[in-house]
Amino acid sequence: MSVKDEIPAIFLEKISPRGLEAIQKTKDFVNNFCLPADEIYYQQISNDPATRWTTIPPIIEALKAKAKELGLWNMFLSKHYKEGPQYSNVEYGLMARYLGRSHTGPEATNTNAPDTGNMELFAKYGTNFQKEKYLKPLLNGEIRSAFLMTEKGTSSSNALNISTTATKNSRGNYVLEGVKWFASGAGDPRCAVWLVMCKTSNNAQNPYRNHTVLIVDAKRALASGKAKLVRPLHVIGFDDAPHGHCEIAFDKYEIPVDEMPNVVMAGEGRGFELIQSRLGPGRIHHCMRAIGTGEFALMRIAQRANHRIIFGKPMNQRESFLNKFAQSKIDIERCFLLVLNAAHKIDISNAKQAQREIAMAKIETPRTISNILDWGIQVYGAEGVSQDVELARMYALNRTLRIADGPDEAHLSQLARNEAKKFPEIDEYFAKFEANQQKLSKL
Repeated sequence: MSVKDEIPAIFLEKISPRGLEAIQKTKDFVNNFCLPADEIYYQQISNDPATRWTTIPPIIEALKAKAKELGLWNMFLSKHYKEGPQYSNVEYGLMARYLGRSHTGPEATNTNAPDTGNMELFAKYGTNFQKEKYLKPLLNGEIRSAFLMTEKGTSSSNALNISTTATKNSRGNYVLEGVKWFASGAGDPRCAVWLVMCKTSNNAQNPYRNHTVLIVDAKRALASGKAKLVRPLHVIGFDDAPHGHCEIAFDKYEIPVDEMPNVVMAGEGRGFELIQSRLGPGRIHHCMRAIGTGEFALMRIAQRANHRIIFGKPMNQRESFLNKFAQSKIDIERCFLLVLNAAHKIDISNAKQAQREIAMAKIETPRTISNILDWGIQVYGAEGVSQDVELARMYALNRTLRIADGPDEAHLSQLARNEAKKFPEIDEYFAKFEANQQKLSKL
């Protein structure tokens, strides 16, 4: 099926011929190369504790070479960045939909988190030195990166609570102290740079200017002994090697003198501005990949139903199954439209202006897809929770999206507060309504 037939009609006219070609290429690349490679990737991950976190499955480099050959590389860098292919957020969102069906798809095309958000920050705020040292090799897929924000023992969804400190010593060097965790990508042996959200001042008058993003040479920090990769955290039992979601401790790690001129991103006290800039498009990327995950899960569910006999009748002929399948299609389409609308709003304005639309997509999509994956596991029975189908791993990863980049409750609360500001306008509307009703009653 052509991708034109899978794009909602209202958005089809917003896709350029070049974008449409790239979307079709992405779909074909995922179907023909990435999905078949997923199981090979998992088989190539070492089970030896000594090498599990130090080697990369060879299949990924073969996929990356093929993606570059097809021109499917760094598609996430939108028209706002000169460093990328400059597709719109809607166009890339439609590519991410297919990439989300495969574990290897995002890394194969250099569109994997957290590198995408980090590259956007370097592209938007980085100095020439920072771009040359870190952005260029990231764009080339030569190194990986991690964003260190979440902290153990605190509610990190409110970034004001972030307490890892970076204070200047007598030599004027930053000294980092604190513990970060769930730093995705930090376990990868190619991870060369950490972006660390930390507290650099205590301004009670303007607490949103107390935090800064520091650029830390990861390998140099670890070699010092004052920064320690404590352990990879499991996500519902998966360690996600060699990528990892790691706990990292800073024990008064002093930034080396030669790094100091280029260690701050954008300027001291601009941490909040940077994380909001980073998370807006990133939430769209996550949601579109989640939609792809949900669509692939439905295909697996249909495959199971085609070959499952329940009390003498194929599952795919049972009304209860067909009704649930149809409702799941509706649910995915609802999320699809929400996400595309948010992406379009970013395209015509910016992430800040699209805050309402992004919040709705971020709230609704992961929980909807989680419900579909949960049903898929139930349809498969015991096999659904095993390693023989993708559903358990997909569920584990998708479930985290209801926490990552802000939990559902935080987004719902913010959305509710913003909507509640409009309540006085509703009183005005009904006052005019009643006045007009009175006028009409006298006619």
